[in-house]
Amino acid sequence: MLHFPASASPGGRASDAPTGRNLRLLPKAHLHLHFTGSMRSDTLIELADKYGVHLPEALSSGEPPKLRATDERGWFRFQRLYDIARSCLREPEDIQRLVREAAEEDVRDGSRWLEIQVDPTSYAPRLGGLIPALEIILDAVDRAARDTGLGMRVLVAANRMKHPLDARTLARLAVRYADRGVVGFGLSNDERRGFARDFDRAFAIAREGGLLAAPHGGELAGPSSVRDCLDDLRAARVGHGVRAAEDPRLLRRLADRQVTCEVCPASNVALGVYDKAEDVPLRALFEAGVPMALGADDPLLFGARLADQYELARTSHGFTDAELAELARQSIRGSAAPTPVRDGLIAEIDAWLAAA
Repeated sequence: MLHFPASASPGGRASDAPTGRNLRLLPKAHLHLHFTGSMRSDTLIELADKYGVHLPEALSSGEPPKLRATDERGWFRFQRLYDIARSCLREPEDIQRLVREAAEEDVRDGSRWLEIQVDPTSYAPRLGGLIPALEIILDAVDRAARDTGLGMRVLVAANRMKHPLDARTLARLAVRYADRGVVGFGLSNDERRGFARDFDRAFAIAREGGLLAAPHGGELAGPSSVRDCLDDLRAARVGHGVRAAEDPRLLRRLADRQVTCEVCPASNVALGVYDKAEDVPLRALFEAGVPMALGADDPLLFGARLADQYELARTSHGFTDAELAELARQSIRGSAAPTPVRDGLIAEIDAWLAAA
């Protein structure tokens, strides 16, 4: 995987930002990590060999593929690579390995709480159906949490490229397993397609069942997609949300309501939403008072994990250690972690900042 040193931005430009405290030791929550996309590159190559799946060079080279998804052709290529990788997850032990390794990577990066996002319909055909697939995933999450000490929960996500009735089925399933580790309901894939309001009933089901609403918006589409998440889906968090920076009134609204944006700087650049790391509007959101939870999105395809996102904030945007600590606090506050867990983690962040 590609990691960014503290002295350089992803583009290789030397940074004037000073090297500060170890960001891997900064306690934080990880709220935007997709299931298949969390996979290690080496693991994908091994599983592909196990099942006789031919991997294109973009997935077999060990380096992040060159992607740009700001047009339909680029998004199709991104989805094709993701689908190939997902086809290598076929048995319960594959799911267990992926989840355990994702937890290990998060712990290494200082994560204390992970909410991993998954659409179980994508794995159901090979795992015996929708309910068995979700149960296998939840069992793997429970085991990984015990083995690594990481607080770990699941956010079930519908696919906006599918029929809204499918989303309602998923919402009911997610609510059914709220006592088994499901804490939220999302909506993923290209927000340029379809309308958020088509999925309003699914999100109502999820909210009525006590789940947090966290749809994608404001990545490939502009501020209007973020407003749709707020107006039509009553989002408590927004996946990405960075394009809200283009609308000052929307920024104020997000800040006033304290809606957390799950910002993924490295993937924003990799997908061509912004040309370079310095263009991602972290400062605009932060200074407007919009809470953020930095996330890795799909490390398999973007080559950067959680600590790298904080490194980008430091080197490309000049965030001080005090500001990075506040970003970590915002990630904790935006999570579904129980209050005692949140309080304990915020105390750990304060200790990290107080350390010489």
